[in-house]
Amino acid sequence: MRPIFQAVVLAASGAAATFLCGQILSAQEHAHGAHAHGAHAGHGSAAEGKEPMERPTIFLDKSPRVVAYQLKRLDNTRLLLVERFDTDVKYAPIYLAILTRAGMSPQYREEAVAALAKLNQSDAVDVLLSALAEVDDSDRQTRRTADQLSRLLLALPANVLAEHADDLAAAAAEEAAVVRKAGFAGLVVAGEQDRAAAIADADSDAMVDFLLSVPLVPKTNDRNGMRSLVIAQVSHSDPAVQRAAIRAIGAITAGRQQTFKQLAPLFTDADVRDSVVQTLLTIPADQRDPQTGAKLLADLAQFAEQTPAAKRTEDFFIDAMQLAVESLASVSPEQSRIYRDRLRAVAVRAVRIRTVEEEMRYDTPYFAVEAGRPVQVVLDNEDLMPHNFVLTVPGALKEVAQLGLKVGPDGGLDGKQYVPESELVLHATDMVPAGTQVRLTFDAPAEPGEYPYVCTFPQHWQRMYGVMIVVEDLDEWLRNPVPPTDPIGSNRSFVQSWQVSDLADSLEDGMRGRSPEIGMRIFKEASCANCHQVGGQGGAVGPALDDVFGRWKGDAKAVLQEILEPSHRIDAKYAMHVVLTLEGKTISGLIVEENKDEVLLLENPEALKPTVISQDDIEEIVKTSTSMMPKALLDQYTQDEVLELMAYLKGLAEKKPAE
Repeated sequence: MRPIFQAVVLAASGAAATFLCGQILSAQEHAHGAHAHGAHAGHGSAAEGKEPMERPTIFLDKSPRVVAYQLKRLDNTRLLLVERFDTDVKYAPIYLAILTRAGMSPQYREEAVAALAKLNQSDAVDVLLSALAEVDDSDRQTRRTADQLSRLLLALPANVLAEHADDLAAAAAEEAAVVRKAGFAGLVVAGEQDRAAAIADADSDAMVDFLLSVPLVPKTNDRNGMRSLVIAQVSHSDPAVQRAAIRAIGAITAGRQQTFKQLAPLFTDADVRDSVVQTLLTIPADQRDPQTGAKLLADLAQFAEQTPAAKRTEDFFIDAMQLAVESLASVSPEQSRIYRDRLRAVAVRAVRIRTVEEEMRYDTPYFAVEAGRPVQVVLDNEDLMPHNFVLTVPGALKEVAQLGLKVGPDGGLDGKQYVPESELVLHATDMVPAGTQVRLTFDAPAEPGEYPYVCTFPQHWQRMYGVMIVVEDLDEWLRNPVPPTDPIGSNRSFVQSWQVSDLADSLEDGMRGRSPEIGMRIFKEASCANCHQVGGQGGAVGPALDDVFGRWKGDAKAVLQEILEPSHRIDAKYAMHVVLTLEGKTISGLIVEENKDEVLLLENPEALKPTVISQDDIEEIVKTSTSMMPKALLDQYTQDEVLELMAYLKGLAEKKPAE
């Protein structure tokens, strides 16, 4: 079974780079339980001409501590090569290591859950709760692992979780915070919200974890149903509970107008101020009461003036000033100008932009600045891949991205990777590694207009872009904001964050009677053709899709999952590698060949030949279980359009034999 498009970024220190770029078992090799682990381990190298990696030997007859030590010494690639069968309990430690290891893709975690449930004669709920207890969430990677395990648990049917209500209640009272949060969220999904609240009433620590579990609850309606319980804790005597409640209410979409009225006055409370700002920024402008907003603006201006200069560069201050700018629309034009002058005296117009993990996009589609005035862009890369921020002249987004592709990792403008030396580029950052931040300060152009910004890392520009709107009078624009024209011509807006469960029941009937022409149009419009071929036309980053339904044995749900959850299965054949060199350069792509002296990396579909990197120049090869294909590709399409695309792909497989 081959996914529609997958990419994984391999990682290790420079000394381990050679063997880590080797074989990874494909999704097919682990999709069918015990048979795959004995028959296929040791086949399917990711690069041409590479010798299969030798399967590690683990002595399972030793003490549990020794077995755990042996497994811990293996990187993820070698751990997946260890022989394992779901017919003998001695293999349980291997499955547990796979389930709880950071950087594992969901396909292997699901395999491990099924195997452990069989070996332990239990079920997925028991396995996942036990696994969560094994996870140390002390850093970003392990916290992400805990989150993935929690989401696997909460994705189980509500009736299954309801059967384990007692187990979930026990989990909610456990010592480990990650287990408690999963237990609370599980009870809510199971329809036991009142029971969860009763456990949370035990003490402040329990209440904090109950509140922090709210964003984990998958369904919007379930989260909205918790509003009264959450809002009641905003007035709690313990500031920690207050902060958790204020953050939790940000994940609840119901009653946002009332939420704004209740939270805005709390900005003056230093104990909860940071949480208030974060949540208020999530509330749409049209749901903010003007009278409340005017008072908030006064408080924000006073706060800005009283903040020491040394603290005005901190992230919280920048966020608070963003809220202040947004609040200018709450007052009259005359008052707005007075406040604007007060804010200018103490702070530069700053905009904080975050990257969205796995979705290859910025969280800020546009922002406005005043012509000729100083601006600071703060880019927080919260994704697992490197990104940059390049500001272009109007209408030049695509051309700059293509020029950046030609520049490549060797660097162009001021030595910045993938940034061309061109009059079309106004300002740019270098590549920003995962989990880091960069600040770019400049004067806005004197000429009003719509200035695109884009990530010029290969293939990112088609989704990762936005617009800086330069206006003569920012106060006037804020009173009547007009969204910019999409710089690549898309006229689509968000429809729904599609999940497989939203569409699974309507697939069989919904694909009937569809139009191949409409499906083909959506295929191209959704950027599928940039990386995949149909009939010999299209990109070559991912596999051709002419027979995708054939490869999945006609399983429409499986095909849909590969589209909506591209990181669910990782195929070594299309694995992406990000190489960090000793000179600090970042080079990414598909490894087409590797030997003891060098690595040959195909950076992008348009590259005429691979980039050659000496093994001696490699600092590390960074690994992630995230696919290069972003999530949310179809979130701007209706259900009918998604079904049109699915019917088109199915029709390709049905036509293939006749050709």
